[in-house]
Amino acid sequence: MRILLVEDDPQLGRITQIGLEQLGMTVDWLQRGETVLTAVATHQYACLLLDLGLQTMDGMQLLRNLRRGNRPYQGAILIVTARDQIPDRIAGLDEGADDFIIKPFDLDELAARIRAACRRSHGRLHEVLQHGELTLDVAAREVRYQGQLVVLTGKEFCVLQYLMERHGQVVTREQLEEALYGWGEEIESNAVQVHIHHLRKKISKHCIRTVHALGYTMSTDGES
Repeated sequence: MRILLVEDDPQLGRITQIGLEQLGMTVDWLQRGETVLTAVATHQYACLLLDLGLQTMDGMQLLRNLRRGNRPYQGAILIVTARDQIPDRIAGLDEGADDFIIKPFDLDELAARIRAACRRSHGRLHEVLQHGELTLDVAAREVRYQGQLVVLTGKEFCVLQYLMERHGQVVTREQLEEALYGWGEEIESNAVQVHIHHLRKKISKHCIRTVHALGYTMSTDGES
């Protein structure tokens, strides 16, 4: 899961970025609100974490621009702020935020709220994805095939989650790279193919189908 953190406090921003990355998320971090619209227009984010108290731009106006601009952002937006007044919460939710989190916050709770907001955006009711004999627990970061635990790397888990959330769709290599890698991360040209190869080896050679010249999709039962 790739998210965008908008936080102008250097210490809090770095702590939040590191903490969420340790929980398996890919986190891009911006300190200036003026650059957010460009980032959202050029990258695919599952979720935005938005501080209202930005020094160079009003966070509420930025939220309004994200939801009402020429290309409205469709993903989840969580306000993370020190403002704890009820009118601020009401205004943020009415402007399109999916949740309102008061600083200081517990990192595990923040991660849970991110998962919940992203789950709702995908129309899911719970954190467990099921595909045939394959199950993926987003919260526990646990995968089982035919009842047996499958040990995956962080990137392998993210690839499988991305594909399972889009079952029935063909996902391109570029889309997977966007979901897996943040700014500054070096991407080998065959990185996605390697992750797919390892998933087939660890789960089943038939679990993911290659669609020639297009990308990948979860196989239906019995497909090879």
